Amino acid sequence: MSQTLSQMFASTVKAAPDAPFIVLPGGEAMTYGAAAERAGRLANALGELGVGPGDRIAAQIPKCRDALLLYLGAMRAGAVYVPLNTGYTAAELDYFLADARPSVLVCAANAREKLEPSARANGVDHVLTLGPEGEGSLPALALECSPSVSDARRVGDDTAAILYTSGTTGRSKGAMLSHTNLVSNAHTLAEIWRFEASDRLLHALPIYHTHGLFTATNTVMARGASMLLLPGFDAEQVVDALPKTSVFMGVPTYYIRLLQCARLDKASAAGMRLFISGSAPLSPDTHNQFAERTGHAVLERYGMTETNMNTSNPYDGARLAGSVGLPLPGTELRIVDNETGTQCGTGEVGVIEVRGPNVFAGYWGQEGLTAREFRDDGFFVTGDLGRVDESGYVWIEGRLKDLIISGGLNVYPAEIESAIDAIAGVRESAVIGVPHPDFGEGVTAVVACEDDAPLDEGVVASALAAGLAKFKQPKRIYFVETLPRNAMGKIQKTLLRETYRDTYLKD
Repeated sequence: MSQTLSQMFASTVKAAPDAPFIVLPGGEAMTYGAAAERAGRLANALGELGVGPGDRIAAQIPKCRDALLLYLGAMRAGAVYVPLNTGYTAAELDYFLADARPSVLVCAANAREKLEPSARANGVDHVLTLGPEGEGSLPALALECSPSVSDARRVGDDTAAILYTSGTTGRSKGAMLSHTNLVSNAHTLAEIWRFEASDRLLHALPIYHTHGLFTATNTVMARGASMLLLPGFDAEQVVDALPKTSVFMGVPTYYIRLLQCARLDKASAAGMRLFISGSAPLSPDTHNQFAERTGHAVLERYGMTETNMNTSNPYDGARLAGSVGLPLPGTELRIVDNETGTQCGTGEVGVIEVRGPNVFAGYWGQEGLTAREFRDDGFFVTGDLGRVDESGYVWIEGRLKDLIISGGLNVYPAEIESAIDAIAGVRESAVIGVPHPDFGEGVTAVVACEDDAPLDEGVVASALAAGLAKFKQPKRIYFVETLPRNAMGKIQKTLLRETYRDTYLKD
């Protein structure tokens, strides 16, 4: 029987109960032993509410220490944890409650009145509150409970959490992640990223997403390390905290903003061991600028809600700017032609498929969709386009849904975006396809520039002409102050396609 999350946590607590686990910005530290007691009280509180193994606990709560302890308490109770984006409105939350059918919803105190009608309508038995300082009806109930609890019996294949996809296109789907998915990935990442008990992670990510909740928190727990828990990302606060920590995980937007902080330099980052980036592509320009400023090469990796992490640049060895590195130990990755289903050769672009203990069981309540997303041999079709070079490094070329077919020819946005981003004065870009009366789709670029950069459509087009085939060159180039992103920093190309959909259809 493989290890469960509660068993992994318990083994760490047993080995080092007095070791720091969660450190707050003011310096207050909670040990693993104290965290186990607090999580035990929360598990017993859930039990008093009738929560049993397999029941869903939905949580739309601010990032705080007790939010992480609720996650652990749910694991100890044998429940399935369902974290929800704090930006969702009451109307949006209605969909998730109807789909996940949780027995308990935990929310912020000021949201309860708005959410309770939807919760009752969707069969939620209890609505409780939890605030950023550990206040609320759930913590109050937990204080009346014993810290001693017998962890519910679960096995590795049991569902530990349901994470909803970011929903940049269509309805979000609930990915069912098992204990084996999460524990195996945590141990693998801790090993390849060289985590030790002495490490302290600078945690600035949200915890309703796989990056902040699983990649960050579970990897820390796997080695009995600690984390400095920030309520959110603030570049100045992060730079202030660098001397107190050894590892930082972020999304590309974080690194772009850190580079705008004048105090970020080799001295401020001297005590850091590792900077990691994911959830969206990090541009080579940002990678190179960060290395020049800090002396650290950002380690980029590739994962998704359904699979946790799949690849990583090496800890020792070349961290290639623009590449997401090599497949993780135990994870198989292949590139497949979307039309024929045959495996692509070295350097050829196709759909990325993965198989391994990190890959989810399927989508909650959607057996038909799950069956369509898996091959007969167990490989999951990620929907990402990529290639593998002669050294085995994986390069992401965009999403299959973002592939542009112009005049019958395939155009991969990532290639054009890299060329645009290399132009002096360009901060970032997004390339999309929109309806075109002659070509089917017209290649269109949307560019965000540095302040006062002397760029216009002609300058960018001229810069691209020598390096890109004619069919790849954007037919129109638009300039914006910022590109739209979701909470994890992914550019929302769906919004861009809607904004510019009539570009070539106008009279």
